[in-house]
Amino acid sequence: MSGFAAVDVIRAKRDGGVLSDAQIDWVVDAYTRGVVADEQMSALAMAILLNGMTGPEIARWTAAMIASGERLDLSAVARPTVDKHSTGGVGDKITLPLTPLVAACGAAVPQLSGRGLGHTGGTLDKLESIPGWRAALSNEEFTAQLRDIGAVICAAGSGLAPADRKLYALRDVTGTVEAIPLIASSIMSKKIAEGTGALVLDVKVGTGAFMKSVDDARELARTMVELGGAHGVKTVALLTDMSTPLGRAIGNGVEVTESVEVLAGGGPADVVELTLALAREMLDAAGLPDADPAAALRDGRAMDSWRSMIRAQGGDPDARMPEADEVEVVRAEMDGYVAAVDAYAIGVAAWRLGAGRARKEDPVSVPAGVVLHKRPGDPVKAGEPLYELRAERAEAIPAALAEAARAVTVAARPPIPASLVIERVE
Repeated sequence: MSGFAAVDVIRAKRDGGVLSDAQIDWVVDAYTRGVVADEQMSALAMAILLNGMTGPEIARWTAAMIASGERLDLSAVARPTVDKHSTGGVGDKITLPLTPLVAACGAAVPQLSGRGLGHTGGTLDKLESIPGWRAALSNEEFTAQLRDIGAVICAAGSGLAPADRKLYALRDVTGTVEAIPLIASSIMSKKIAEGTGALVLDVKVGTGAFMKSVDDARELARTMVELGGAHGVKTVALLTDMSTPLGRAIGNGVEVTESVEVLAGGGPADVVELTLALAREMLDAAGLPDADPAAALRDGRAMDSWRSMIRAQGGDPDARMPEADEVEVVRAEMDGYVAAVDAYAIGVAAWRLGAGRARKEDPVSVPAGVVLHKRPGDPVKAGEPLYELRAERAEAIPAALAEAARAVTVAARPPIPASLVIERVE
């Protein structure tokens, strides 16, 4: 592929033009190989952010990203394969109970996950709280575990969509993360390349989410559903509320503990509700509409699946999570009801405590995080705990306290309950 100049491709998109298939194929390939420089791709990414892309352009861009690396072949796995992707939120530990639950119901779940950045937590960071558990698996280990256990959560190998890895890092430092064509192609190129037969998307909406408005979330969901269909992957999306953190635990070790409670048949009602809603969508997409995920939680099959999955990756499913050395309890100043818990403020507070990272290379703390004692709608009396901040170092507490101070609103009347699942897109 030759005959193009990067500056001509940049100008075409800068001036609102539609890129040809050949231009897209060339620029993605050339960037992956280092022929197109970072500053040139930065300019193109900004032009895409400002001027958008047509549906065919996004489909071709996604295909070019997939073609930059390998595509896994899961034909050796006898069960139907189905994956789930969340666009990221606060307290969003759903992947942890969901993956073994869906596997316990007869599907195989090839879950390639990521790490957290900023106020949203990463699934791999949470699971690495478990002693011995490892995120890096070879393609052979990944396929074997999927075949034998039906559930695997691991890091994407370097061979899958390398163009995306390079472009994602660039978008992060150039203010172009928000471009819907680039978000959609980033997510879908990895999911299609991993070889899953079906995919369920959890597109978060609200203060703690990447998408603040339902309209933007719907546009992203529709774009990704269309991309999945174009590549032969049956794709469905749920728009779900992320104005309030999911569950009571926000952090790494604390979210693992809460996930295990869900697998044991307990856990917070909202986490259970969303886990079951996504499980039903995944099982339906995998051609197993009669499976009953609620029964698998009740009878212990989901927990057995979890323990097998953790052990297969070197983890100890019986290990206790380490306790934080520093705990600060914040109490209510008046009687009333919790009217709101702002997901973004709580997410930033957890990050300040050490549960998240500012840069990809930063370490994360296992015991750090926020634990909510009260959620929206709960009655509260003056002096009762609202939430607690947990950290390994006392000096982390003041900044987190400042962030969380405006997160919880107490009012005289309870709020009108909000629906967790807002909309379904197929």
